[in-house]
Amino acid sequence: MTTQPVTVADVVATLDAAYPPALAESWDKVGLICGDPAAPVEKVAFALDCTMEVARRAVERKADMLVVHHPLLLRGVSSVAANTPKGRIVHHLIAGGCALFAAHTNADSARPGVSDKLAELVGIVPGRPIVPVTLDGVDKWGVQVPAAHSAELKKALFAAGAGRIGNYAECAFEWPGTGGFTPLDGADPTDGTVGEHHSAPETRVEFVAPTRLRRTLIDALRAAHPYEEPAFDVVAMPDTSDLSTATGLGRIGELPRPMTLREFTQQVADALPETAWGVRAAGDPERIVRTVAVSSGAGDGFLGDVAKLGVDVYVTSDLRHHPVDEHLAAGGPAVVDTAHWASEFPWTQQAEGIVKRLSVDTEILRIRTDPWTLSAHPSR
Repeated sequence: MTTQPVTVADVVATLDAAYPPALAESWDKVGLICGDPAAPVEKVAFALDCTMEVARRAVERKADMLVVHHPLLLRGVSSVAANTPKGRIVHHLIAGGCALFAAHTNADSARPGVSDKLAELVGIVPGRPIVPVTLDGVDKWGVQVPAAHSAELKKALFAAGAGRIGNYAECAFEWPGTGGFTPLDGADPTDGTVGEHHSAPETRVEFVAPTRLRRTLIDALRAAHPYEEPAFDVVAMPDTSDLSTATGLGRIGELPRPMTLREFTQQVADALPETAWGVRAAGDPERIVRTVAVSSGAGDGFLGDVAKLGVDVYVTSDLRHHPVDEHLAAGGPAVVDTAHWASEFPWTQQAEGIVKRLSVDTEILRIRTDPWTLSAHPSR
């Protein structure tokens, strides 16, 4: 029996299943950047960034596809001509038969994702996200319908995707009542007469449904309901999922044993790839820490969130002077600042493990794409 070759589309589908594109932030640009989805793939390479050096290495190593975290074309460009920096990279990959794919904030929010790997490295079991991000919101619906048409209406709504709760389908609650209305000029009522008030027994049917199906369900409801103008209401429900396993940005967990901030900072430095940036901390070096929040990549936007979550220390990257100073002055937790590249590069091991399931060759390109190449301290 002939085995069908793995294609770029197969690798994309596998990565999209692990890192759903719907989890990406609205400003992000994730997915296939260049390459033919139908092209065969025998080898996949992994890196954090697609620099020119990384692109050359991928082609040299005969990779048919390069998977990165940071999108090459995140900010708009008007040209990918070969004499532009990004165009040069794209042309080199295409000429070398290497497709390019990026999983960015969708990989940050996915479970497991980038922050899960960082959490494990710094010594915690990844728990709830700092900022939960859900794939599907849930609506609660209420519909009034003549009792004789209740079963027919429910059947149509269930067929359109309503009424599922966990492993249960066709979930609904209903009770009897009385509906009343006065048809006005221009109305074509199923029951009642124009200009005369009409009241009759009705059933109230309630059910839940994914928010993404709202338009579909409105159309199905209008098509199946006997009334010209059906009465219904839709209310968005708060997220009630288990936060300990929820998708979202960042992770929170506890160290197996309390330690000082000084000890913890060293533990982080020992666990992450070495960079010229190194690892630094803000806060009392002798402060005892146990509850830890992590956010891979640039995370000073979450300083306010972690301050409300009762953590002892927050590990992230790209922190700035004034936000950290104000955060500490307001009584926020200690902060550990790592190099952006160092906090995210370990994710390549996770992504490689996912793609290996397709029985293709894989290789992590261990090129340090952190832009900082030198640090210095006074010689005195």
